Amino acid sequence: MKVKIGKSRIIKPLYEGAPPITTNYIPLSVFDKVTYNQHVAIIYAYHPPTPTNATIELGLQKALAEYREWAGRLGEDDNGDTIILLNDEGVKFVEASVDRSLDQVMPIGPSASLLSLHPSLEGVVELIQVQLTTFKCGSLVVGFTAHHLVADGHSTSNFLVAWGQACRGLEISPLPLHDRTIFSPREPPIFEFEHRGVEYINKKLKKVYPLIHNGVEDIVAHKVHYSAAFLAKLKGKASSLNGKNKPFSTFESLLAHLWRGITKARGLSEHETTQVRISVDGRHRLNPKVPNYFGNLVLWAFPKAKVNDLLNQPLPYATKLIHDAVTNVNDNYFKSFIDFANHKVKEEDLVQNAVADTEESILWPNLEVDSWLRFPFYELDFGFGGPYIFMPSFFPTEGMIFLLPSFMQDGSIDVFVPLFRDNLETFKQICYSLD
Repeated sequence: MKVKIGKSRIIKPLYEGAPPITTNYIPLSVFDKVTYNQHVAIIYAYHPPTPTNATIELGLQKALAEYREWAGRLGEDDNGDTIILLNDEGVKFVEASVDRSLDQVMPIGPSASLLSLHPSLEGVVELIQVQLTTFKCGSLVVGFTAHHLVADGHSTSNFLVAWGQACRGLEISPLPLHDRTIFSPREPPIFEFEHRGVEYINKKLKKVYPLIHNGVEDIVAHKVHYSAAFLAKLKGKASSLNGKNKPFSTFESLLAHLWRGITKARGLSEHETTQVRISVDGRHRLNPKVPNYFGNLVLWAFPKAKVNDLLNQPLPYATKLIHDAVTNVNDNYFKSFIDFANHKVKEEDLVQNAVADTEESILWPNLEVDSWLRFPFYELDFGFGGPYIFMPSFFPTEGMIFLLPSFMQDGSIDVFVPLFRDNLETFKQICYSLD
């Protein structure tokens, strides 16, 4: 796929009335500080007819007026802490074209060719980048990158919906809550849970990586499609020992199935321990709830098991491990984290744990799951309907899996699974097995 880059420029917010001052800044919250310090890229594809680039650009300018953080820059305060400068310096906006039809060249799964459909993620000062690539057939691909320190997937997806609303001449709704100072520690603090070794580690500790012979060049990203019918059977099997209790969710059931399948495909020793890192959104777990909070508001659950138990116990065993671990990241846990982050991190010279280590490209024997099942990504409508393809860009980290609602929007789920080439064939043979 040969992408011809045309215009590239900086887009700034467009305000109604007098623009705000550009000398203010926002300190990062305790949740911002423990997330990934990097850009994340996603890809949208639209069938013709599509709006003009000028319409999309104007909508972006209007959305940035409500979401000013994206138009700013990262900086440091007098203490050396990272802040978001509300200086309105703008976002990168690139126009490009491909002299072929989209159906001829668009990969249906993870592929390095996706990297040409959005700006590079390296050495970027802008907090958002947009690339509009038009194809000979009239189709449009929107490549979007955003810095994770500014916002998590929930907030970013709400911004994307707002961008579409602005393009269609609608009021932005819901309006975001921008106040990052709402997470105050309790007095006295209550350290109800252990956060050392979870969100934070001692600065002097060195990360120990597994001794494996494969390298990054051996990682292959694979897409698996699970139909609604398969998922219903899987959920029934996962919940078969629940009795009168509420059945496990589709997410919990599918993740348990994937955890067991990937563990088996990897050929791990039965005495090894494997764990899954699961993002848990705090917006509806905190009391009071903060549903429209803009920023990062995620902590993690870490269900773990011995390989022998995971593979020899029935599916409900793994599903319950996941369910219980996620359930325990509740209001008390979030508030304990807030207290700990405010009182203990500097006192004990702790640093963010490498669970959010962007240099780590091999997670073996563990997994990490990014579930985008509840995000309204398919609602990015510039005026001619939603996208027919939505996917993450190429991100080959062994063991980092993505769960997305299928573009068919029929309850089916697409899973992106990066594994070593040696393990992928085994996984393909068992990924649909209910045994």
